[in-house]
Amino acid sequence: MMFIDISVKLSDRIPAWPGSSGVSITRVRSIERGDATTDSYLSCDVHSGTHLDAPAHIFADGATVDALSLESLIGPATVVEHDALGHITATTLERMVIGSDTKRLLFKTQNSSLWNRKEFAKDFIGLTADAAEWIVRRKIEVVGIDYLSIEPFGQNLGTHSILLRSGVIILEGLNMSSVTSGQYEMICLPIRLAGAEGAPARAVLKPVTMTLKDVP
Repeated sequence: MMFIDISVKLSDRIPAWPGSSGVSITRVRSIERGDATTDSYLSCDVHSGTHLDAPAHIFADGATVDALSLESLIGPATVVEHDALGHITATTLERMVIGSDTKRLLFKTQNSSLWNRKEFAKDFIGLTADAAEWIVRRKIEVVGIDYLSIEPFGQNLGTHSILLRSGVIILEGLNMSSVTSGQYEMICLPIRLAGAEGAPARAVLKPVTMTLKDVP
């Protein structure tokens, strides 16, 4: 059984959203220093690295991350590749081979190469509002992308609002470098943070087929 880990390692070497304090892992006790145990302190915001956005991220009365459906986060997933430099629009999605029964849709873009640098990249690829509306119409339950936001930088949260208002779970901060287009089994488990609007997560894929291609 082969699983592909599409999570980003949490460390102070990964990019952080502007204004975020980033990730800090501090060793507070160490066997090497003579302590009985080794213990570390983790400090980060809940939108660091690979993470989920719950409706409460945008809406005051929205569901929090501990209320998200695990059934939505475990099951068949479709991975599609977007090789172009532009953002993903509804027209882009129409050109892709995405089955009508798709419930979990993950995008591999050129964003995955951005994890190799510490600096935050504002020019990452995201989904436009009309792409979000397309996803809602198709009744997709989970949508994921390979950088820190599903939405292009500097937008007015339209993509987030459309998706989260309709109950679509947003999975951000994936690293899709080792994945190709195709069908997979996905397991994505967020940290069970009480009352939080998001949470870091571990996401893995098990290949089923590798045959999907974008339509020219």
